[in-house]
Amino acid sequence: MVLLIPQLFRILELIKFMKLKILLETDDYIVINKQAGILSIPDRYSNFISNYKNMLMEKYGNIFVAHRLDIGTTGCLLFAKNADFHKNISNQFANHTVNKNYIAIIEGDLKEGITIDIPLLASSNKSGRVVCSARGKESKTHIKLLERYGTATLIEAKLETGRLHQLRAHCRAIGYPLLVDEIYGNRKEYFVSKLKKRRYNLKKGETERPIISRPTMHAVKLSFLDLLEKEISVEAPLPKDLKALINLLEKYGKNSVLLQKL
Repeated sequence: MVLLIPQLFRILELIKFMKLKILLETDDYIVINKQAGILSIPDRYSNFISNYKNMLMEKYGNIFVAHRLDIGTTGCLLFAKNADFHKNISNQFANHTVNKNYIAIIEGDLKEGITIDIPLLASSNKSGRVVCSARGKESKTHIKLLERYGTATLIEAKLETGRLHQLRAHCRAIGYPLLVDEIYGNRKEYFVSKLKKRRYNLKKGETERPIISRPTMHAVKLSFLDLLEKEISVEAPLPKDLKALINLLEKYGKNSVLLQKL
């Protein structure tokens, strides 16, 4: 048993680094395709919960956080590999010159694109949540329609600012929360039976599993300037769960109106 312990640790380390799906890497920065269920940075109460900063520090040594994505959000996540680039990219984020684009599925039939310009404030009642408030920080989101399904809408969102839970809170504010969002929406998971209804039949003894059980959003594109002021654009492919949901909505969604192919 003692001989197996080092082998077990090596296997665990291998599994950990398999989660590092690198989209682009230079001497100054690294952009990874974040997976759902993994923190961007260490948890404030436990350093042992899986997170990308610790993974990258084990691989590269010192690493600098450029921005964050929620634990349930997938897509482009940027880290700086040295202090010079970290200072530079921090200024870009502060000046709102970094372009952050998301693909998301919202609840309801949104008829047209919209710019949401509503300040957001950290909630005094619920830790980690934001609310719309005139006392909050300036927050602006541009929403473009991609496809309508009658009961759900596929959108592309460009975040002009980068506040905590910005897209999630803004979608709720206009009455179209993310299709799945346990905090700001109406459900924590989505099932095939919701779409198929009477056409969906489980075999005896089977339990239906959700198509997706995280916020229905993905950080699809990130654009910024490198130290030579060259524009860098990185894209992350849609994850399997979001692609599966989109395929089912296209097949079973009522009054589907194609606006633009991904």
